[in-house]
Amino acid sequence: MIRLVIAVDGYSSCGKSTFAKAIAKELNHLYIDSGAMCRAVTLYGIRNSIVDKQEIQTDKLIEVLDSIEIDFKKNDGDVYETYLNGENIENEIRGVMVSECVSNVSKIREVRSKLVILQRGFARNKGVVMDGRDIGTVVFPDADMKIFMTAKPEIRAKRRFDELTEKGLHVDFQEIMKNIEERDIIDSTRKESPLRKADDAIVLDNSYMTPDEQMIWFKNIISKHLAK
Repeated sequence: MIRLVIAVDGYSSCGKSTFAKAIAKELNHLYIDSGAMCRAVTLYGIRNSIVDKQEIQTDKLIEVLDSIEIDFKKNDGDVYETYLNGENIENEIRGVMVSECVSNVSKIREVRSKLVILQRGFARNKGVVMDGRDIGTVVFPDADMKIFMTAKPEIRAKRRFDELTEKGLHVDFQEIMKNIEERDIIDSTRKESPLRKADDAIVLDNSYMTPDEQMIWFKNIISKHLAK
């Protein structure tokens, strides 16, 4: 079986993780959520009073990076979930508090360097689908396939609102919309590994696509790729 490294980049709340997971399942590849890895670091900082919305104690966060272990394990439903130092944190890292802080944490060069090392380690034997902001431009510039996802901001905010509401969290739509707009600016203008489309990436605007339609799109693209 051909084993590939596939990079899925794009804006927040575009459904990158859902799409990348579906691709990994289709190809029987390992799925790695790079955004979840940064959220795990952010959660660790919040829990240890190093990170909050107003301030990040950068030096202290850098000092504790070696104490952070991140892994991905399948649950009973055959879905990969995020683990921080052996604890399942999949739900906690999706909350508003982490969302408000994660972009600023991701701007720290030492954090990104640490995560890149971990990410490349996961893909040592290929057969990996990874999503994030800089996978195709920084982490795996030589990936076998690069996909860049986008969608209208208001649609992304609605998806995020529905996701959190379904988990029983009480959230405000306007707050989520503001958070997404702020993250777009931060992610696209940060000094360290800014969000941008790789020159050889294929763009997928999924504003009005269902998950099934996205997979039809992918199967068509991968068929053309393998036929080369």
